[in-house]
Amino acid sequence: MSGILSIINYAVFDVPACPLIRQPDPTRFQAGLRKLNQRFTTYAATSPQPLPAPGLIITPEIRLQSELYLPINEIRRLFNRLYDATLSHAPILSSTPFHASLSWADCFVDLPVWLQFSADPACLLDRLLADQQLLIRFLFFSFLPGRFNGAGFGRYPAQLDWLQQYLSKRSDSLRILDAACGSGEGTWELAEVLDGNGWQPEQVQVEGWTIEPLEVWAAQTQRLPHEPQREKNYQQRIQPLLEQGWEERISFRAADLLAEQIESAPFDLILCNGLLGGPIINQPSRLQQVLKQLAGLLSRGGVLLVADHFHAGWKKQLPEAVLVKVMEEAGLSIQQAGEGLAGVRRYT
Repeated sequence: MSGILSIINYAVFDVPACPLIRQPDPTRFQAGLRKLNQRFTTYAATSPQPLPAPGLIITPEIRLQSELYLPINEIRRLFNRLYDATLSHAPILSSTPFHASLSWADCFVDLPVWLQFSADPACLLDRLLADQQLLIRFLFFSFLPGRFNGAGFGRYPAQLDWLQQYLSKRSDSLRILDAACGSGEGTWELAEVLDGNGWQPEQVQVEGWTIEPLEVWAAQTQRLPHEPQREKNYQQRIQPLLEQGWEERISFRAADLLAEQIESAPFDLILCNGLLGGPIINQPSRLQQVLKQLAGLLSRGGVLLVADHFHAGWKKQLPEAVLVKVMEEAGLSIQQAGEGLAGVRRYT
């Protein structure tokens, strides 16, 4: 596949096989690839504006020319076909780099450097079809994007301080849910807090739920094929917990918090960080639905912790007072808890 190649070479990493990903049939994409490459050839030969390149500042003129020659809708449809062909589950396309991009130029400059080897989107797709390891990394980048990495370690230190006090008042067994757990770092960080406060693994059952099956796999295996250094840090961080048997008390599953009802035994403590009131759950009806679901999963006297690091625009759209009101309507008594709120399920 022809195209203007950048000087960037992508590194080779030990990328694990993932049972959720299958090898696509390249013949299904040949017509689309030819058409896209022909468009790019015309673009490269005639556009008066610079082609997409790493670090390029996208001006309105560059965006306009990119859209004129390489409409993002056509590129989006072709890559969406790739997602459908490679994943064993229905992809959540709103997570992908193509979903909200204004143009191919915008999309290209937001790709990681190991995917910026050509300004030609046909060259990218062709390489993905031929290289299974690169494809796996690309899929994890698509569905575990950096903007969703709110579940990483150390995100809510003041909430952890609140949890320390909460745990000091408990000595019996605990069932805990990390709702919207992402790739699981926050779930394991919770286990660190429990371990540091003298809890034994057999006293605790911790579950992590997320809607994205690739995140479930990442949390279960502590593998992040698209971010090898983060993966290494993740594995090193939780090794002491694995040696003490915490892995047997922590499980992960795919669950949609907007489903009508999720079957589960009640939890004494639920964490829901980085989900409510931001880009994923922000409409009042959906917010009410999720909070009703979470409140219903609490045991009587159980606690729901909610925190986020959304930017000021989302805060204006959903002020804390509104969130407090919705939580109270779900049957919770509210108090401050570090960076966020704690909702205690009323006994009556």
